[in-house]
Amino acid sequence: MHGSARQARIVLLAVVAAVLCAASRPAGVTAGRQQPQSQAQQQQQQPPAQPTFRTEANYVRVDVYPTKDGAPVTDLTQQDFEVLENGTPQKIEQFERVQIRAAGPQETRIEPSTVAESRSMAENPRSRLFVVFLDTYHVDIGASHNIRKPLIDALDHVIASDDLVAVMTPHMAATDLTFARKTTTIEGFLTKYWYWGERDRGLPADPVDEQYGYCYPNVRRDPQKDCTDQNGIAAEMIDRRHEKLALDALEDLVRYLRGVREERKAILAITNGWLLFRPDDRLGRPLNCHGLPSGTNMGVDPRSGKLTTKDPPGSPTYSRCDIDRLNLSRIDDDREFRDILDEANAANASFYPIDPRGLAVFDTPIMRTDVPGQPPPMTPIAVDNAMLTARITALRTLAEATDGLAIVNTNDLSGGMRRVVADLSSYYLLGYYSNGKLDGKFHSISVRVKRPGIRIRARRGYLAATPAAVTAAARRATAPTDAKADAEGAAISTALAALSGVARDVPVRVDAIAGWRGGNGQRTAGFWVVGESAGASPSSGAVDVTVVDASGTTVARASVPSAGRSILIPLTPTRAIEPGEYTVRVRAEGASAMMMTAKLPPAPDAGGAVFIRRGPTTGNRDAPTADHRFRRGETIRVEIPGATSAPPSARLLDRTGKPLSIPVAAASRDDADGTHWQTAQVALAPLAAGDYVVEIGPQESRTLVAFRIVP
Repeated sequence: MHGSARQARIVLLAVVAAVLCAASRPAGVTAGRQQPQSQAQQQQQQPPAQPTFRTEANYVRVDVYPTKDGAPVTDLTQQDFEVLENGTPQKIEQFERVQIRAAGPQETRIEPSTVAESRSMAENPRSRLFVVFLDTYHVDIGASHNIRKPLIDALDHVIASDDLVAVMTPHMAATDLTFARKTTTIEGFLTKYWYWGERDRGLPADPVDEQYGYCYPNVRRDPQKDCTDQNGIAAEMIDRRHEKLALDALEDLVRYLRGVREERKAILAITNGWLLFRPDDRLGRPLNCHGLPSGTNMGVDPRSGKLTTKDPPGSPTYSRCDIDRLNLSRIDDDREFRDILDEANAANASFYPIDPRGLAVFDTPIMRTDVPGQPPPMTPIAVDNAMLTARITALRTLAEATDGLAIVNTNDLSGGMRRVVADLSSYYLLGYYSNGKLDGKFHSISVRVKRPGIRIRARRGYLAATPAAVTAAARRATAPTDAKADAEGAAISTALAALSGVARDVPVRVDAIAGWRGGNGQRTAGFWVVGESAGASPSSGAVDVTVVDASGTTVARASVPSAGRSILIPLTPTRAIEPGEYTVRVRAEGASAMMMTAKLPPAPDAGGAVFIRRGPTTGNRDAPTADHRFRRGETIRVEIPGATSAPPSARLLDRTGKPLSIPVAAASRDDADGTHWQTAQVALAPLAAGDYVVEIGPQESRTLVAFRIVP
């Protein structure tokens, strides 16, 4: 992976992670005190005396967006509407018109303080739910700049005091979404990192893309051996893989939103669109000059364009590339796209696709530079025009099939965003008791208006509950609140929140924790700093570490020589210090300083964990690591300083807190400096990719630390 491309993705993931966690300290959302709404805020929704919507199993809510000549219709009454379910008329029991106005200053918006509170706010039928989907794979750098101001202005005007918004990219799972009311973090990201689009970045921004380029470099015609049959293979594989990842993320998002609430969800998809690849046997064909390698790999170095016998990053093999080539030749994105439309209608999710290019003339650049070797063949103008049409058609279909609006083929992005704001700012809420069966099947809904000339957009239907689900829900509703279970859930969320900022790759990574040494009333504070470099070593010189308190006074300092790829540096304060937050500054020779916060808890609690990695990348030696991502071929050891002296115990949990039947070796040791450690070691081979939590210590004083297994 190369510097600029890699750094752009690191920045994107890190800042989006900050957006997701902007709200919580324990659970991923920002804490805020509940304050009474101002009179102006209370008048944002009409009528002032709002009815209470019911929650019976057969009670259905429908949000309706009527327009005439593109403008919202605001003077309809209950008698103007007719609702049919599976073709049968239904009696409208409750009716409300909702008019949304901007929420005003960011500081007046009340954030949820816990994940449970965020979920409760999302379930409010009068709170609108927005997800901004940044399709990094299908947005050019210039286009990501073009959409910056229109999107910021639209968010400022469309997000009201009760609305919630989240951000997602194809690199994320939908379960990582965190909804919040303030949009300042999103605005800061779009302003500072306007170059988040990756489509025309040039050098591969992904190690898998780079691997494809090494396996299938474009070559000139060789009179002795014609290898030009592989030209263009890597480029098509990259395009197919990116499109599949983007559509998979959208499908994951829609399915997740389906479980969040019944009411309408709006997805602002910032993307150039997709070609919707179909199966193509030509991509999976045998290649004349391509076979399984023996001995040394021969490839083209993308940095110099010259032949090289060095193993490319990740040591790719042609066999692995051929497997991917065959699989990618069989994908059917057109079918998956249709499935997304069906899922979106079942989830009552509307797409607002926005092409940030404006009025595009060409779809592909004149010359691609993201594949090693010679440039791929130029795309003929007729083919390029067909590709551009296909992308725009996909975006229009996405909007029309889900009752949204498509902003495409226009250089007036601000005007397009104003249309989106107007569409989302005035609607009606209808409620009725369904006379259909609780059969667990999809029930279609159609809404009609008696007044002529009005276009209606409303949810297409819903999934009815089953009798068993209704009984289970009733039991849960009458069951006493389990405070212990709530506390355990919050602890799991806190541990997992630490993974939100884990980027894919960074040149240098640093981690810092604080804890206690000694016992019998003689405890002293300690800090442990782990530095790790993606290269052979962090630095050829010394690594300096300084710890300062809130007043800026230095409380600990150390300077040690670099020692390979990773290094663990213990520090002892020069004086007695109190529990609290301390700033740790790390500087390696020839590199910029890095700063982080280490929180020293009350004695003898643990303030974090040191991660130890063992596997092929470490030469099967134990190595401290600041990267909390691991692979299945590795072993992880977690070490907690300052823990209780009780006999150690440990277990492995999944991301929901469920214990797994995977053996965890628990142990303890005492170092010469008086530090007592409790450790937990797990072999990761039996686990699939995903997030996990290690629990160390007895229930009353347990420590939870999270890690991620990547493919």
